[in-house]
Amino acid sequence: MSSTEPQSLYAAREPIFPRRVKGYYRNLKWWVMALTLGIYYLTPWIKWDRGPNLPDQAVLIDMAHRRFYFFWIEIWPHEFYFVAGLLIMAGLGLFLFTSALGRVWCGYTCPQTVWTDLFILVERWIEGDRNARVRLWKAKWDFRKWRLRVTKWAVWLVIALATGGAWVFYFADAPTLARDLVTFQAPSIAWATIAVLTATTFVFGGFMREQVCNYMCPWPRIQAAMMDPETLTVAYRDWRGEPRGKKHDNTTGDCIDCMACVNVCPAGIDIRDGQQMECITCALCIDACDDIMAKIGKPRGLIDYLALSDQEAEAAGQPPKPIWQHVLRFRTMLYTGLWALIGFGLVFALFIRADIEMTVSPVRNPTFVTLSDGTIRNIYDIRLLNKNGEDREFHLSLTSDEILRIELEGTVERSITVPANETMLQRVYVSARSGDAPATADRTDLRFWVEDLTSGERAHKDTIFNGRAAQ
Repeated sequence: MSSTEPQSLYAAREPIFPRRVKGYYRNLKWWVMALTLGIYYLTPWIKWDRGPNLPDQAVLIDMAHRRFYFFWIEIWPHEFYFVAGLLIMAGLGLFLFTSALGRVWCGYTCPQTVWTDLFILVERWIEGDRNARVRLWKAKWDFRKWRLRVTKWAVWLVIALATGGAWVFYFADAPTLARDLVTFQAPSIAWATIAVLTATTFVFGGFMREQVCNYMCPWPRIQAAMMDPETLTVAYRDWRGEPRGKKHDNTTGDCIDCMACVNVCPAGIDIRDGQQMECITCALCIDACDDIMAKIGKPRGLIDYLALSDQEAEAAGQPPKPIWQHVLRFRTMLYTGLWALIGFGLVFALFIRADIEMTVSPVRNPTFVTLSDGTIRNIYDIRLLNKNGEDREFHLSLTSDEILRIELEGTVERSITVPANETMLQRVYVSARSGDAPATADRTDLRFWVEDLTSGERAHKDTIFNGRAAQ
């Protein structure tokens, strides 16, 4: 009987030290990083005047009052379908970009990529470029190594703290919460949220970088279903580069095996080995290879954005398809159409939604009440919603094919004042005289109406009136 040694399911992380690179795609990533970080850190401080009774923060998730404010848009809890629609649009957008350009989201705008780029920038600024960082990694722990590491970790911690702090500002008035944080009067949930996000940003951006993408994120495993041979993605023209060598004669290809593409890769892979799950399509290897090609007098594009369907054509000397033919195909047009359809539906729903709403809940215990004179009374709880930024007077009425009478609890009038941006519960009594048809019938259809006396806007709800026959 033979025995084998048990194999560990855990693979220790091999540190990756990407080399600095310059070029078109690196500059594009800098701009995207600056834009996304700017939006994230500065958005909570943008002001938007909504009136005296509403918060003036442009983007605010008001958990206490169950509202979501986005500039001129205000989303109420019962309008969660707007949020669901936006999430569906985000998913379709991700499918669209992946089917057209591969993992372009991962390479440029994913938060893990953006913060990892920022952390690597700090690391390079403090410890030096790739070779210096490799030497420092292998060096013994002396005073210099401790000084550089502690300095780097301290800057990382400041960035992580700013990241966690910026997040909580989306859930409360930013200036007020900032003052409470400085004076240590902020609620415990704010401190807990900042602590968790600070820790995760520090660990994920500093120590788990590519592991988050390879092991924690499901998208690398899903992306294959979104891609096909027509998808433009970062690839190596092996027909042009092989066989590799430094002789620059007819026996070798254009690739001189300089390892520049590997040294700049934040995932530490070799794109010349073909498509790999770890590749995030950041295109830094394109910049590195183009720089080497320029130095040795070869045309750029040995590594480039290209579709796998073009490989055989290019190898045979034929020109590749135009980019628009790869981008505009049935799959991408289908995603675009669905995305636009949902977006149009959300915009349409946003513009037609009413500023007043009502819900009617009949009181079923008891189903009806018989008064001393034989009158049959039904009781209803009507919830009125005023989405306007000022108090409004609402007038309640009903319509029916039969004779019914309406009364409001607590007032002899049929009008009540509903506070701005609030809901109000009003109990309403509907009565039928003992000799009238609704009093003796099983049920009678009726419709409640509410009218905003300021704007004239109206809303209605249908319900039923229960008579003696309902017993």
